[in-house]
Amino acid sequence: MKPRTLSRHIKEGFKNLGRNGWMSFASVSAVTVTLLLVGVFLVLLLNINAIASQIEDDVEIRVYLDKTIKADRQEQIEKDLNGIDRVNDVRFVPKEQGLKELIDSLGDEGEVFASLENENPLPDAFAVKTEKPQDTPVVAKKIEGIENVTKVEYGKGTVEKLFKVTDTARNVGLVLIVGLLFTAMFLIANTIKITIVSRGREIEIMKLVGATNGFIRWPFFVEGFLLGVLGALVPIGLLILAYQFIYEAVSVDLKTVFIQLLPVYPLMFQLAGLLIVIGAFIGVWGSMTSVRKFLKV
Repeated sequence: MKPRTLSRHIKEGFKNLGRNGWMSFASVSAVTVTLLLVGVFLVLLLNINAIASQIEDDVEIRVYLDKTIKADRQEQIEKDLNGIDRVNDVRFVPKEQGLKELIDSLGDEGEVFASLENENPLPDAFAVKTEKPQDTPVVAKKIEGIENVTKVEYGKGTVEKLFKVTDTARNVGLVLIVGLLFTAMFLIANTIKITIVSRGREIEIMKLVGATNGFIRWPFFVEGFLLGVLGALVPIGLLILAYQFIYEAVSVDLKTVFIQLLPVYPLMFQLAGLLIVIGAFIGVWGSMTSVRKFLKV
């Protein structure tokens, strides 16, 4: 296609928005409302997934050693732990560090245990992390059989329930997003179709006077693209403002429970790009499918 012809199609696409002001406004409004819902659910899903991953990453196995264990045996146990299938990291935790971590985890209540620093009752331990958090129960069972290991803790019972909750949250969120995207495609495409159908007579006349299918399609292609992109801009702006406000309001409080929301950027850049692509695709798709039936003259 010649640059001059392409320029003509682009100009015609822009003119069509003005010529059909109310219908264009209706189409852009449909895109705006629907993509705003899609954007909200996407932000929720991404944060739920990130928080679930943060919680799962904190899961580890504490392997407590016999207090009478010798240094060479301790080294051998570390090698044995590293040799277990699906173990990703093994970290030695001296009893002094273990007591400090316990005191810190309890906050103000931990001061009660500060007096135990001189007579530390805790044994030395290893902190073991698996390749996948879901592997934790299986690996813990294997560790229990190692000699000179007195206790293996990972939150048995609670951890399994935690994994079920996080998996359910991810799956439900994914189903909602997919369902909402299909709904968005249906609503937006049908609204744009109404805009095109109202100009069916115009398309048929152009076809009858000898205009090629490509010549007719291109202005509608540009128009559908613009409707989708313009409709995506308002949701993007609203989501950036709302998410930034929420992030600044709750991020400090969430850090106290070791949970963090995704940073505003690059999340909003990624979301903006995704919404523009979705809007443009649905706009073009709605326009092209509507024009097609009028080209069969």
